[in-house]
Amino acid sequence: MAKADAAASLGIQAAAAKPSSKTSKPKNKNEKTKKQPPAKPAPKLAARTKTSVKAKPSRAPEETKTSPPKPIKLHYWPTPNGWKIAIMLEECGLPYEVRPVNIGKGDQFQPTFLAIAPNNRMPAIVDPEGPGGKSISVFESGAILQYLGRKTGKFYPTDERKRVAVDEWLFWQVAGLGPNTGQAGHFRNYAPGNAYGVKRYTDEVHRLLGVMNRRLADRLFLADDYSIADMACIGWVIAAARIDGMIEDFPNVKAWMERLRARPAVTKGLETGKQLREAQLNDPKAQETARKILFGQRGK
Repeated sequence: MAKADAAASLGIQAAAAKPSSKTSKPKNKNEKTKKQPPAKPAPKLAARTKTSVKAKPSRAPEETKTSPPKPIKLHYWPTPNGWKIAIMLEECGLPYEVRPVNIGKGDQFQPTFLAIAPNNRMPAIVDPEGPGGKSISVFESGAILQYLGRKTGKFYPTDERKRVAVDEWLFWQVAGLGPNTGQAGHFRNYAPGNAYGVKRYTDEVHRLLGVMNRRLADRLFLADDYSIADMACIGWVIAAARIDGMIEDFPNVKAWMERLRARPAVTKGLETGKQLREAQLNDPKAQETARKILFGQRGK
């Protein structure tokens, strides 16, 4: 029975496949056979095809993704020289990690630190994304400020005349304001009986603030526009302001100092690592150890 059904089915298919001669001829000579129009694609199939194309993921966005910048390692202790770099990093919005260098315990003499700062003085930085994408270390605060200015294109002008002005006041701080304010603080705090040393360096700080006061008589910042020169000076001016209240003699410097301290990045930079130094200042034994380490060092 199954074979018969199969045979019958084949017969029906064959008959459907072979048209009758009667039906294939036109009824009269004038009648022409109509041509069947070409089959249109099924809309549902087209829709499915179109949907499948859209579903293919594009790899272009993955290729354009960039990794976040790697943080700069800041070897640091909260002093006027350290503040300079913290302020610049904050102003530029660069990511950074603080690596404390406790100068009161002698961290600056460790071989690992000397490898990046041979003068055993902080601050120093290690930028993992330096020139050519390779790591670079930089020591000396003035050199670090210049490097970061070139790296970011911020607060260090490319115009040569403007850059010269910034460099002049940057090195004025590095060679004058910083060392002399430091010496004044040293004699006043650690050798107050040395009248000559106290007067010599206190007078020199007063003189330097006078130079700065005249410079700021007709401008808001040392090199006209806010720059790394201002960042370099702010910590040392704050330190000098504590000496006999001498800041009151220099209204232009005082206004400049208040102007800078109103900047959020400056405020944050000055606060960086504050707790580290406070812990040392509140420990008399730590202070005595620091004196032995910081003073009287000789070349070996």
